[in-house]
Amino acid sequence: MTPPTTATATRATVQRFLELRLSGDTEGITALFADKVDWLLAENPGVPWIRPRSSAAECAAQAEELMAHTVPGDARASVDTFLVDGNDAVLMGHLAGTVRATGKSFEGPFALRLTVEDGRITRHHLYENSLSIAEACSP
Repeated sequence: MTPPTTATATRATVQRFLELRLSGDTEGITALFADKVDWLLAENPGVPWIRPRSSAAECAAQAEELMAHTVPGDARASVDTFLVDGNDAVLMGHLAGTVRATGKSFEGPFALRLTVEDGRITRHHLYENSLSIAEACSP
């Protein structure tokens, strides 16, 4: 049996990440992240779930924190593009949600760059409409 190519293995890991994220499996997501992660998300001090992270547990906890601060039934995300080149994957799409504390909605496009090494995510760079999210978090 021929071993999977790097791109095939990267795609499979990213698809698993999406499945775990959708199911809310924090333990599974933690296992999928490397011990040390290059995490990038634009600083946004008014948004409680956006903060620096670097460990697998901190990165996985971001999903729980997001759900704690947003209305679950209003959360939407779609992926329009899924590109893979070796260890790197880029997802592009649209996300939207509503902040619990304010009742305000946010939405906009996103791009997520992930790097996978030895079956674990070592880079997570998310580019999103941070202005819309900040406005939804402000009273």
